[in-house]
Amino acid sequence: MPDRILKVNAYTTLDLVDASATGHDFEESAFAVCNVTSPRKHPDEITLELELDWTQLDALPPHADKLTLSPEEARSLAADLEKHADRVEAEQRD
Repeated sequence: MPDRILKVNAYTTLDLVDASATGHDFEESAFAVCNVTSPRKHPDEITLELELDWTQLDALPPHADKLTLSPEEARSLAADLEKHADRVEAEQRD
């Protein structure tokens, strides 16, 4: 993805995932970068970042979305992700 807004390196959480953007009059799909970070010094929050490859989009300008979470919110999100991952894995085994 050229001209990324988010920094992508060996520590990026997910550097190539399928994603989509939905609006009132559009829905587009593209590869994306998804990353979780916290400040190196004196961490006080967790940031979840998502950037779709703008070269694959027609309706959206280049941008990155960021969600700032408290430790409690991050753990709640992680627990929900685990629950749904278990559910999907169980269905795939059956």
